[in-house]
Formats: sequence, structure tokens, C-alpha cells
Amino acid sequence: METAFNKPKFSWQEYFSDKKKGGHRYSTEEFLFKEAREKLFHLRGGRSLLDFGCGAGELLIYYVPNYERIVGADFSSSMLFEAEKKMWQQNYKNVDLILADDETIWEKLSLPFDRITATAVVQYLTPQQIDAFIRHASEYLNEDGKIVFFDIIDPRLYSLWKMGWFSQNFKLWKTLPKTGFGLLRQTSAILKNRPRDIIGDAYSPYFIEQIAIDNGFKMEYVKSMYYEYRYHAILSRN
Repeated sequence: METAFNKPKFSWQEYFSDKKKGGHRYSTEEFLFKEAREKLFHLRGGRSLLDFGCGAGELLIYYVPNYERIVGADFSSSMLFEAEKKMWQQNYKNVDLILADDETIWEKLSLPFDRITATAVVQYLTPQQIDAFIRHASEYLNEDGKIVFFDIIDPRLYSLWKMGWFSQNFKLWKTLPKTGFGLLRQTSAILKNRPRDIIGDAYSPYFIEQIAIDNGFKMEYVKSMYYEYRYHAILSRN
């Protein structure tokens, strides 16, 4: 009989094991092109790129023409399979895809990068994992390189977004039932050893900045153009 003491621990790897889409707001080519263009602007060049958490390659496919060497990594084999199909269809030869998580990726790399990026990944990492990721990434970063975390959930705005604050039809009285239902879902998730919100954790910019500073980086904070409750953290060496 399953009890609170022998419940299997929730695993994000298992959750994404059969997923085939990266969870972008829209899956249209027009939207993904715009989203990729915004991210390329913040990456600001470089000749080599590591895209950790590349997922199904929805953004990676737009990054590839802008770099001489690219590595895409993800811990979901189903996602990587979709990414591989996209690269094959475009006949891209300058990209390697690697099955790895935030711990195993580093042992599979042999060369440093000008840019290391991760989109909507931080929400699935613990504070200790974020710190370790930045520390390891710094060892594979060229002298003038940057680490860029895209689309981090902002806890100051996410609750408002869930309430519908940014909607044109926002009505405060309509949000009360949602709030009550949300509390019930969170309580149920805790009891079932599931994440309280399947979208993952939220970290304030100040929290990420402090981890960056502790690892010898300075951080630039930029709001996302296409997700009201997310922001980008651009890390460069002090």
C-alpha cells in the first residue's frame, strides 16, 4: 500500500519524457520567428552557442543560421527526436543534439562557447541547481561570453497573470472562484507529491542576480516581449 513515506518522488524528466512540443504561447511559424528574433537580439552575436533545454527545437531552428557551431541539449528524448527532424528537414550541418540534463551535459562537452542559453528552464531547477549550472557554464564560456536565461517566471507578475489581470476582460469578482480553486489544487498537489503548479517555480530577478554575483557575473534584467509574467537574465563576467 502506498503511503506518504514510500510515494515515488516527482520527476520533471519523467513528466517530459513523452512530450513533443516546447510549450510556447503559440506554435505558429510567425510567432516562433518573432520570439526567436527577440532572443537573438539579446544574445547579441557570438560564433558558438549552447542551447540547453532546446526542447523540440522550435527556437533552435532559428538560431542555427546565425552561428557557426551550435549544440542543443535536452533531457527529453521525445523532444530531441522532434528537434532532430527539424534540423534534418533544413539540412543543417552545424548543429549537434545531445541527450543530457543539467548535471550530465558538462561531461559531454569538449569546447567552450560564446553564448550559453536556456529558455524556460530555470523554473524546473532548484536554487542549488541554478547555482551549479552557472558555475559549470562559466567553465565552458569563452572570455567575452554570456549566459542568458530566457523566460524566467516572475513571481511578482505570475499570480496577476493567472488571475487574468492582463486580460482586456478582467473582472475582479470573477477571479475569486479561481483563487479558491487554485488553493485547493496546491493543497492537493502537496499531498500527492506533485508540483504545486505544473509550470514550475518562480524566482525573483534579485534572487537570480545574487546567484550570478556570487559566481562572478553581473546581470542585466529584461522583460519578455511575448510573455507578460516572464523576464530574461543576461549574465556577463564582472
